[in-house]
Amino acid sequence: MFLAVAAHAQAPQPVPDVAIKDVYLAKDDGSGKAGGPVTSFVTTDVPIYCVVLLDAAKPANVKMNFVAVSVPGVKAETKVVSTSYTTKDGQDRVNFTGRPAKLWVTGKYRLDIFLDGKFVKDLQFDIQKPQPATGNAELIDPRRSSKPKTPLKLGVN
Repeated sequence: MFLAVAAHAQAPQPVPDVAIKDVYLAKDDGSGKAGGPVTSFVTTDVPIYCVVLLDAAKPANVKMNFVAVSVPGVKAETKVVSTSYTTKDGQDRVNFTGRPAKLWVTGKYRLDIFLDGKFVKDLQFDIQKPQPATGNAELIDPRRSSKPKTPLKLGVN
């Protein structure tokens, strides 16, 4: 009995030179730079940052699509903005920023991230209206005297 076995080897796939180590959304830190990671925003959070950290400081093309998922007045899955950046040797971080003409429109959004033309990750987030301040704030009647009715006593026991 004669048995023939054929084996086909797949051509080796090229190993990417660069991969994404981390991707996160951030608000402005007050000095015009991205702060720490956040997952939701309010309409006054302008700009919104998308920070992409690469695992190597080699040239790579990073692309971001800003998509309106469920936003009043906008067709679902509409690409609001699409932008890309090619890093240079020594760069391992890309900061994308999004900025509306005035304020953000409330709704659900998504950022699609691509590396060298291949989809890598999406980040979903909400933009909501700012919530009124809560707490034990006391309303002050300007017609009322600011002096306490009973004198304060200071002393040492």
